[in-house]
Amino acid sequence: MTSIQATALLTLGTTLRQAGYRFMTVTPSTHRRINGRPGNEQARDLRDVFGWSRPFAPAVLPPGMLELMADAGVLAGEGDALRSTVRASTLDDLLLFHSAFPTHDDDAVFFGPDTYRFIGAMRRAFASADPAPKRAIDVGCGSGAGALTIARAFPAAEVIGADVNMAALALSRVNAQLNDVTRFTACESDLFNGVAGEVDLIVSNPPFVLDPDGRRYRHGGGERGAELSRRIVEEGLPRLRSGGRLLLYTGVAITGANDHFLESLRAQLDAQCASWSYEELDPDIFGGQLGEPGYEEVERIAAVWLQARKR
Repeated sequence: MTSIQATALLTLGTTLRQAGYRFMTVTPSTHRRINGRPGNEQARDLRDVFGWSRPFAPAVLPPGMLELMADAGVLAGEGDALRSTVRASTLDDLLLFHSAFPTHDDDAVFFGPDTYRFIGAMRRAFASADPAPKRAIDVGCGSGAGALTIARAFPAAEVIGADVNMAALALSRVNAQLNDVTRFTACESDLFNGVAGEVDLIVSNPPFVLDPDGRRYRHGGGERGAELSRRIVEEGLPRLRSGGRLLLYTGVAITGANDHFLESLRAQLDAQCASWSYEELDPDIFGGQLGEPGYEEVERIAAVWLQARKR
């Protein structure tokens, strides 16, 4: 994304906010169902264009917005109509750009119901954050939702958004400006390898499913998608200062009564942490994934929340 495109996208976001724009992103299955209803084939308003990702005619937009989209590089043709290549979602008072529906590209920038659960769990954890972190990192930051939430909660902290996806880093920078967050740095990094030094806080909501195409925004790798999540814990704990915290939201494949992800980390958590906790936030997410290769023995995928404090 060029500086001209970033400036235009920032102006577009400001215009949407001034128009009172609100949109909560739903699951892909819900999105398809709603868009498949009679009358929803074409966009009629801004939520249809930037939330439901429906094709639209230029007359749907207020004056000047089509030009902003073109300048931002987020306008695509679809037959006789046009389509936005980004979505805009709201998370309380945050307005965040991410990839349009459906997400197929390897460099798609994820945002969805998992993001809302992740941010909710973070905010509850921050209620007991004493002392406040001075340096924090959101690993696999995507749209920047986690990093911006940290920056809002701890205005004096240096906040790093790390990702291997350049499209995600570009959008996270725009989203930081759009939401008046200044102490934020977007950093190209494969987990921690692009970030030097120790931190007080690590948060992450990484990809956690097996994707047959290996798309980075979805593919967790390893056994049943757990590799990235495991690496974040294994490589993250040594990066924490004493008393620092790691907060991980992920999805875990459960076979029978067994949580192999937790069992693979238990000894390390016991050895390196003064305290840690692990809970299921939702016992059954991504049910459609269970029909895919690699999940033949899996009964469910659970949304889990790990909190660990370094000795």
